[in-house]
Amino acid sequence: MKIYTKTGDKGTSSLCGGTRVSKDDIRLEAYGNIDELNAFMGLLLTEELTARDSLFVQNIQHQLFKIGAYLATDQSACELKDPQPVTDDMLQTIESEIDLVTSQLPEIRRFILPGGNKASSLCHVCRTVCRRSERHVVMVSRKFPVENNIMIYLNRLSDYFFVLGRKCNLNGGTELFWDNTK
Repeated sequence: MKIYTKTGDKGTSSLCGGTRVSKDDIRLEAYGNIDELNAFMGLLLTEELTARDSLFVQNIQHQLFKIGAYLATDQSACELKDPQPVTDDMLQTIESEIDLVTSQLPEIRRFILPGGNKASSLCHVCRTVCRRSERHVVMVSRKFPVENNIMIYLNRLSDYFFVLGRKCNLNGGTELFWDNTK
């Protein structure tokens, strides 16, 4: 099997369903951001996380693949393989995990800067890429059908990475707070 097809050499790509679109199409941008987030999550998993956190992040990676496939499908040309890639149960699961992690953290009253240790910094990279992904999915939703739970999930996911980054700093990192006098 060859990895290159040459079909995209002129700046187009195929959506699921066969529709060819420009590589700067907002749908490609949206699922490309999801793919980038997934790649950074893979890098995060090379850090020392708890077994529970590693498993949770790995499960998110699988869910993001489903979201990416949803966004990559031209719904006018073919049926979605998974018309609801984010269920209400998935939303409840991530909200419960955010609540659990938050309960383990000291209260904060100031803005946090990314940093402290490598794992925490990677969580903040994941958080910001997730926010960008969310913005692009919202743009897609203005022109094409997008399941609302996808946008809710991405919003919660960025919150999850924020609290996970804080948790990672409990293991040898130091939370960095914004000094508004500088």
